[in-house]
Amino acid sequence: MLQNFIDAYSPDNLRYLFGGLGITILVSVVSIIGSFIIGSILGVIRYVKIKYFSAIVGVIIDVIRNLPLILILFFTYFGLPNLGVKPEIIPAAILAMTIFESTMLAEIVRSGIQAVDPGQMEGARANGLTYWQGLWHIVLPQAMVKMIPAIVSQFISLVKDTSLATIILLPEMLYRSQIIYGQNTNYIIPMFVAIALMYFVVCYCLSVLARYLEKRQA
Repeated sequence: MLQNFIDAYSPDNLRYLFGGLGITILVSVVSIIGSFIIGSILGVIRYVKIKYFSAIVGVIIDVIRNLPLILILFFTYFGLPNLGVKPEIIPAAILAMTIFESTMLAEIVRSGIQAVDPGQMEGARANGLTYWQGLWHIVLPQAMVKMIPAIVSQFISLVKDTSLATIILLPEMLYRSQIIYGQNTNYIIPMFVAIALMYFVVCYCLSVLARYLEKRQA
């Protein structure tokens, strides 16, 4: 058994596997940035209740949130070409992740804003700020502090969900480990151990960052 681990963790295999980790991090980081920006905008739109528009956005969010991510991955990679758009594997994965996570974050943002004491907005208006100034300068900063745990938890889920993109042949960690142990079935357990450690390190770092930001904001 020990020899299987030694052989599985050869320099070439580790180099190949860490290349997959790089792809996982790339897709995760770009998706996190994109989904945070879009999700925040959608969440604010749902909160302020713009006539008709907020309702339409709400319906779209509810529909996407209740679809499996793997279906969205299939659509972005296999469905979009039928509409004249042919994304490469990595852009397709990023697009699917961003769309799905944006809807999740939109609800977190909306709930976070609602959790702020309404008196904060009233105080802002009483001091001469407009509604949007009060929302941006007073309400949102307080809401973000409340949202940090939920947002980071969602980001951790996103990192782990990148493994689903193996279905469209995204060359991330899980896909590359399958290539490695496909050549020697004795490498299955060593590869799973290596992947588990890599996911743990990335997700744990996000958790530590979340606790740091929470303390800093507090």
